[in-house]
Amino acid sequence: MPSYRPRLIDQRLENKLRSSGGVLLRGARQVGKTTTALKHAKSFVRLDESGPRQLAQVEPGAVLEGEAPRLIDEWQLVPDVWNSIRHEIDSRQAKGQFILTGSAAPSDDLTRHSGAGRIARMTLRPMALAESGESSGKVKLASLWGEWDSGAIGGPTVAEYAELIVRGGWPGLVDQSAATASDALVDYVENLSSVDLQALDSAPDPVRITALIRALARNTATEVSLTKLAAEAQIGERGPTAQTVRKYLDQLTQIYVLDELPAWPVHLRSSIAQRVKPRWHFVDPSIGAAALRVTPGTLLDDVETLGLFFESLAVRDLRAYADTINSRVFHYRDAEGLEVDTVIERPDGTWAACEIKLGGQWAIDQAATNLLRLRNRLTPDKWSRVASLNIITAGATSYRRKDGVRVIALGQLAA
Repeated sequence: MPSYRPRLIDQRLENKLRSSGGVLLRGARQVGKTTTALKHAKSFVRLDESGPRQLAQVEPGAVLEGEAPRLIDEWQLVPDVWNSIRHEIDSRQAKGQFILTGSAAPSDDLTRHSGAGRIARMTLRPMALAESGESSGKVKLASLWGEWDSGAIGGPTVAEYAELIVRGGWPGLVDQSAATASDALVDYVENLSSVDLQALDSAPDPVRITALIRALARNTATEVSLTKLAAEAQIGERGPTAQTVRKYLDQLTQIYVLDELPAWPVHLRSSIAQRVKPRWHFVDPSIGAAALRVTPGTLLDDVETLGLFFESLAVRDLRAYADTINSRVFHYRDAEGLEVDTVIERPDGTWAACEIKLGGQWAIDQAATNLLRLRNRLTPDKWSRVASLNIITAGATSYRRKDGVRVIALGQLAA
């Protein structure tokens, strides 16, 4: 049996079990929820097995008996178990009683008690490069809020990043070649439309949702409109409307394979308007690569597409690392055309901005100019809260420029 690979979420999960009666661990299929939960549980029951599922449907409380923390795996297959768990937590008056895992959010969430004060919610993402061993971890995300004077050297090459994009951060595939992982992920993408989404209420049309997934892959890391997605996903003369696209996007989010990168909610100087469209990223760029059947070689032949997929890879990792410091990730774009790929904001309102570029001196210089232009866009109070300006690259060197902007190799970044 393969040894357990530590996850960034492990310590946070332990902390939540000490402070809450239960923890709901959410995430896409195959991100390692069950494996991680079993590492922290002392007993478990799997509701994707017919016997326990039938028992839970008849008497939900019967599957809750066992040493705590007890894992209730794929709990959403018997939604009534949620309220039974909530009542059991109230009855026991103890922390760390249950871990729930699920790959979909039931559509009737709003009709059930929220579980506030009893059940904490956490999201497990695919492995970041620091988890899978491809990042040296020499630069910590938290250092973006502190002094950072030392440089670092090393990390994957651009060709290796193309391999990592196609392979993805799926725990069961990180030891496989890009070609082997790609075969598995093509099946994964096909199952999204034919299996995973069909389990939801108001299941989408498999052909149209497949076309939409491909359209999202072609527009990864961009602010694409619903109208454009609807046009690109058309099948024959009749394609999905923008309203249908919005519904499909919500459903892809409901099974945790699509991540919205929202616009940074910030007050600008009065003469500037902010664009508020989100950017769309798959939870792992390998989903988009599999949807388009791209290989590392085809990515290297199309540097523009490689750059967009590299941005999505970096966003995946930044989100995973930001979770460990209780921070959120946004993007910025204003009506005058200034764009910043990510802004990471901490609960105290301090923030760090990051442009994401494959590399090349001209691109790095342009990215630094963009970041420095933010000063003229933000109110003095907001600018005073900036911790650092950064450029994330596919290069092999991390250093501080003379203008104060930091250049950080993605393959050296960690939580």
